[in-house]
Amino acid sequence: MPEVKVAAGIATTLVFNAPIDRVSVEVEGQRTRFRLVDVGERTLFLEPLVPPGDGERLGVRVRYKDGVSPAFAVFALVSHPTVVDTRVDVARMQRSLDVLEVELAQCEAGGPASLVLSGRLERKGVRARPISIAPSSQVQAGMKLEDGTGYRAGTWALAAVRVHNLPGQQPWTPGEARLTRADGTPVRGGSVRMDRPQLAPGDVGLVVAETEVPYWAAGEVLHLELREKGGGRHLVIGAVEL
Repeated sequence: MPEVKVAAGIATTLVFNAPIDRVSVEVEGQRTRFRLVDVGERTLFLEPLVPPGDGERLGVRVRYKDGVSPAFAVFALVSHPTVVDTRVDVARMQRSLDVLEVELAQCEAGGPASLVLSGRLERKGVRARPISIAPSSQVQAGMKLEDGTGYRAGTWALAAVRVHNLPGQQPWTPGEARLTRADGTPVRGGSVRMDRPQLAPGDVGLVVAETEVPYWAAGEVLHLELREKGGGRHLVIGAVEL
């Protein structure tokens, strides 16, 4: 998820190259953390009242009005001791291939070249494998695991799983991803993110668990569990191959 650096009392404007759905814009902490949030036809104006804390990430989700894929862009608002992004130009580029939505959001903010320049996309490319969800594990804790894909490159690997928070349930936010090897040894974790700040009842979201610098053998089967932030609705994905 691309990061936008913000600071208290300083305005940041995101400028989109396509009309956005003003009603559906989601800004985490909008009512308590911001002095002003103003949505225009192609702009999102943010003025924080309280900056994100050290290591804190406030999610922003913007849906495009025309419904063309990619249908939305997601960002994380962060603080930096010396840098503030006062203007961010967001260029949506249509894709003909069904690729990972989280990577789309990263490319829109920094351009595809940023993946190469950062060293995250190299000559060997990215290998993708489907994650099979056993029928007996598809529904857990009022949620449904719909499908998933495992991705691996030279310096990183991630598991992307589509999760449906069933109607009538409480909102759900991922807080931690636990990956373990077959012998129970934990794998060094990186982060867990979702394509929206919170999964409301009835919504479907893409949850991504990432690890840095894989040190296990390619094709090794790992055990994945997604744990709720501040709650007990944990999801056991089971075996994933990265």
